[in-house]
Amino acid sequence: MKKTIIVFILSLVLILSLVLITSNQTTIVSSAEPTQDTEELRLQDMLMVMLTPYILKDLNTYYYPKIVKAFPPHVAPWDIEVIETKRVNGFRGFQLQITFEIEPTDGGHWIPIGKDRITYEISSGPTVKLINHKHLKTYEYPSES
Repeated sequence: MKKTIIVFILSLVLILSLVLITSNQTTIVSSAEPTQDTEELRLQDMLMVMLTPYILKDLNTYYYPKIVKAFPPHVAPWDIEVIETKRVNGFRGFQLQITFEIEPTDGGHWIPIGKDRITYEISSGPTVKLINHKHLKTYEYPSES
């Protein structure tokens, strides 16, 4: 009888642990370069295409004309590395956050000008709101000699 109760309690603890682990709504995205087209890759690419105007606006606010004077900064949708996605309001909630890192270029000569980590909140409406823009690194821009 005692053995049965111990097995039952251990089973219950194991099940609760699994539920807690799998209920986490955060996904860390692999940084491996894709080698073939998939449904997930197409959905990610569609999202990046739709977010690119917001990203360019925020990069423009940060970089132009303070750092890059000739051309507004640019980033291509395929150069955006998704770092993390999560649901803000639980399972099947439609308030989501996406964090990515990018290395924008000068827009004219495709010279990398820096590295940034940006987080947006996306919700129904649709609404896209900048949550955080952290400038990680400024690259030295070549002189015009």
